[in-house]
Formats: sequence, C-alpha cells, structure tokens
Amino acid sequence: MQAIAKTHPGPGIEIIEVPEPSPGPGEVKIQLSAASVCGTDLHIYRWDHWAASRIQPPRVIGHEFCGIICEVGPGVTERNVGDYVSSESHIVCGHCKPCLAGQAHVCLNTKILGVDVDGGFAPFVVVPVNNARPTDLRIPPHIACFQDALGNAVHTVASADLAGKDVLITGMGPIGLFAVSVARARGAARVVVSEVSPYRCRLAEAVGVDDILDPEEVADRAFDVVLEMSGHPSQLQRCLTAVRPGGQIRLLGVYGDAIQPIDINAVIFGGIDIQGIVGRRLWQTWDLMQELLIQNRLNLAPVITHSMPYTDFSVAMDLMQMGEAGKVVFTF
Repeated sequence: MQAIAKTHPGPGIEIIEVPEPSPGPGEVKIQLSAASVCGTDLHIYRWDHWAASRIQPPRVIGHEFCGIICEVGPGVTERNVGDYVSSESHIVCGHCKPCLAGQAHVCLNTKILGVDVDGGFAPFVVVPVNNARPTDLRIPPHIACFQDALGNAVHTVASADLAGKDVLITGMGPIGLFAVSVARARGAARVVVSEVSPYRCRLAEAVGVDDILDPEEVADRAFDVVLEMSGHPSQLQRCLTAVRPGGQIRLLGVYGDAIQPIDINAVIFGGIDIQGIVGRRLWQTWDLMQELLIQNRLNLAPVITHSMPYTDFSVAMDLMQMGEAGKVVFTF
C-alpha cells in the first residue's frame, strides 16, 4: 500500500510503498475513512530542530485519523471489527506515577503515533486498542478525523472556569479556532481573539468571535481568562497584561525556544493562575468532546478549509507553509 513517510533526514516527505500492517497482541487494524494534517506534520516536513531530534526515518507520519476497525489482534476484547473509531495519538504506559494518578496525558513514557511509531497517513494503520477511541456514528469522518486536535482545545477550555467570563484567545490556528466554539459551548460571555494573519482573521470571523484584535491592541487587565494558543514569544508577556488580577492563563502554544522571560512578579502580585496544557486528559476530554459533538454545539465547518486525496499531500504542505489553510482533511 502507499503511505506518506519521512524517508530520510532533511526537508520533505514522500509517498512510498509499505507492507499492509497486521495487528499484534493488544492492537487493532483500522481502514481509514479520513485523516487531517497537523502542525506537527509540518514540523516533520520542514525537518526543524524538534523533528531532527525526535524522528528516526523511515517513519510513516500522521496522527489524526478515523476509520473502521477491520481486524483485531490476539487478546483484544474491548473493540470489535466494524467499530467506528478515531485516533488518540498519545500511546501511554499505564504504570508510571502520572498514569497511576489519573494523569496519563503527562505519562513519563509517552510515544506518539506518526512520530515515535508509524502513523496513519495510509489506507490501513495498526494502533494499540486504547488509542482507537469509539466514536458516535453521528459524527462524520471529516470531523471525527481531527478529534485529537479538537481535544487539545477542549482540554484547554475545560481547564478554566469560563462560565459568564470575558475570554481572550491568542492565535487563530486550527486549535485556537476550535477553542472559540468550545468556549461558547462552555458558557463564555464574550470571546475576543488576537491574530495578525488576515486569512486567519477571516476564519475567526466565520466561527463567530465577538472581536478580533491586533496583538498590540490587547487592553490591559481586561480579561478573566486568557488562552495562549499561538506559541509566539511576544504573547507571553501580553497574556500577563491582558488578564485581570486573580484571572486565569492557560498555555497550549509550543515555543521554538523553550526559555522565555516573563515578569514573574506580575504573576505573584496579580495572583494569576497559570497552567500548562498538553494533549487530552485520558479519557475525560474525549467524553466531553463526544458530548459537545453529538449535541452539535461546535461551529467547526469554517475551520475545514480544504479536502483532498491523501496522495496530494504536497499541496497540503504548500498551503500550510503559506499560511493559507485551516484544517486540511485527507480522504482515502
């Protein structure tokens, strides 16, 4: 079968022929219905410092997908052939201290589909049984495929108290755009966003924000909750000036340079509640996300800007590099 893979160190990815996989003990085989491209895939395509330090080619990439289980491995009783499932990209150990404490989203031994093990940009993929998350048939494949990314937004929003609050979301990439709808569904009184890209500002308008600010226009101490989704260093200090005393800041954006200066006294004397967010709480985030999707409470359609056969991956990479795409969905 054909798969999208990183075959060697350096920029680029390509289509290669790989054997169709078979599930081992504790695994299931999924026939893909749809997949979606993530910023992680773009990092791998560009072969930046993170990718070069993490990826060991050859590696089939892709960690956001959905499909139908077509085969189960020995010992699997939790899933059945014919089940409609979506991917959870984090493979966790289940026995480290965070896992035993109910915090598997920060498992000490996490492996990621399409990064540390082969992923799902292919007609068939094999994953551990727990990573094939049962999905309601009312959720169409073009949405079910990116629940991994949507879950980041759900986790971030659900970690703060948004009911009746004024919320600022910095950065209107796909996860920031998803967070707008989730914040609405969680009872935010007002959702304001900051973004510099005209293209992404148009997408923000389409999902229904109350206002769009240039990052330099963010008012001092105006917001109860700030969700930092951009990963741009300039936004860290702006988050501190935007949040009111006693407010909440949630950090999901990942920074190219991990060491960033902030005014720590502003955090202390402002009584600011800051929390880092990674992945999805397993499995609380998935349960909440399914509820929101089944109730049709999220305006996700505007975020899906392109759909194409997975073999057109180079088009998707070009669009993302130009900043002219929201969520790109692959069909199979």
